[in-house]
Amino acid sequence: MEKVFLVSGTVGCIFIVISMIFLGSMVSGDRMRANIATETTEHRDERNKITLNSLYIALPNIIVAVLLYYLSK
Repeated sequence: MEKVFLVSGTVGCIFIVISMIFLGSMVSGDRMRANIATETTEHRDERNKITLNSLYIALPNIIVAVLLYYLSK
């Protein structure tokens, strides 16, 4: 129970990385422009939905991890 914040923090970090990957924020500007030019509206909407859902999972986990970390001190 002393390190329970690690589980919540790890889950939050994993979902933030998933969100960053689906958002495309880890590629160069040229690659981002090429991806946006070649994808359809349906694919863009699906990618944005996955990104937002990942963030909705990650943010509460990060908040809980921070709260548990400071409360355990």
